[in-house]
Formats: sequence, C-alpha cells, structure tokens
Amino acid sequence: MNRYEGLREDLEAAIHGPGDGSEAADRLCTACVELLHVDGAAASLMHEGASQGTFGSSGELSRRLDEMQFTLGEGPCMDAFANRVPVLVPDIGHVTGQRWPAFAGAAIEAGVHGVFALPAGIAGSFVGVLDLFRHDPGPLSGDDLDGGMLAAELLAVPLLDLLATDDDQRDEDGVSSLAALERVEVYQATGMIMAQLDVGPTEALVRLRAHAFATNQTASEAAWAVVERRLRLPKDAWREPGAADAGAAP
Repeated sequence: MNRYEGLREDLEAAIHGPGDGSEAADRLCTACVELLHVDGAAASLMHEGASQGTFGSSGELSRRLDEMQFTLGEGPCMDAFANRVPVLVPDIGHVTGQRWPAFAGAAIEAGVHGVFALPAGIAGSFVGVLDLFRHDPGPLSGDDLDGGMLAAELLAVPLLDLLATDDDQRDEDGVSSLAALERVEVYQATGMIMAQLDVGPTEALVRLRAHAFATNQTASEAAWAVVERRLRLPKDAWREPGAADAGAAP
C-alpha cells in the first residue's frame, strides 16, 4: 500500500464512528492534522457566498480562524467557495496587494502562516470549504495536498448525515442541528441593531462585524452580547472591519 492509499484508508476511517455529523467532521479535521503535516483544520458550511457556520474543527484555534473569516468577510475560505477552486497560500504574510488585509493580520497574530482552503461539494454543488492551517510557512504539496483534497471530498459524508437527521434531532428549544450551525445569534443581533439604530440589514451586519474586529471577538461572540443585551452599539461614527484605526471601538 502506498502513502496515498494509506491516507485514504485512514481519512475514511475517521468519518465512521459514534456521534452525529459534527463529531465525524471533527474527527476528520483531527485526522488531517495527524496525517497531512498541518497544524489545524476547520470545515465551514457555506451558502450564497458566505460562511454559515463551523461544521467541524481540530481545535479551538482552527475554529476561531474559521469564525474570523466570517467576521471579517474575507479570507481564503471565502475565495475558495466563490471561485470553486482551491486557494493555497504558503505564507499569508506575503499575499500581494490588499488581499485579505484584516484576516492576514489576524492569522499572523495567531501564529499561522500557511492557509490552504479546499472547496467541498455534494452531488456537484459546492456547500463547504475545508481549511488547513500551518504555523510555519511552506507549500502543501504531494501526498499532503492529495490527502487534503480527499478530505474535502469526504466532508460530504458527515454533512449529509446532518441533513438527513436535521428534522429528527432538535434540542429542547426546537433548534435543529443544522440550524445551530447557521449562526442564528448573528441574524438575531442584526435584527436588533437594525431596530436600535434605524439602519438596513447590510449596515447592521457591517457594524456588528466592525465591533467584533475592534474588540478582538468573533461575530458570534459580539452577537451573543447584543442578543443578551450586554452590548448596545452606539449611533456615532463606525468603521468597517480592516479599516485604518480599527482598533478603536466603533
């Protein structure tokens, strides 16, 4: 058995086991770290060009980096999904021009330089992205890249499991497992901000993201503060994520 065949066997084994689709996705992300010479992995559920939720991760740092791409509205994950092609960044500190300026800074601050985003699909439709993270700069090549592409394909299995059980497995509040991934708190907070500040949905979401960026939170963390009424955004001047002087609260 060659290395690629061994990778296939081990990655396929990771998605089979106890628990629901999210747990299988976590195991697959952990297997990527163990097998592919990367330091982290996260899987995003995507819809209409935006990340809807972190579907699986190998650990807290990977989950947070995935959340940051949603918070900032930019990153390799977004580009991989939009263009339907892998986005391979050996050193995010050397990206040209203004490509992902806010996310690149956040990744470097977290000690991550290599980011490799691989689109995932079901029956020909792209529905997610697998992000692989590496602390040290350097390409993802050879069997590691082939293994990453295979892992992205295998994400269809746990996602289909979630879709299949979505109507049957709901928590005590009636929230399905798939809906829980879709950052319901962000949409709730956006609606509250619209009412409080008399702004449209796009501006409300941008204000929430700007506050999250300025306070070093994810959009979900800031949203929970709004929903729980621990945070009320002011009506005064604000800045979009990544703008100059974004360290000051909007």
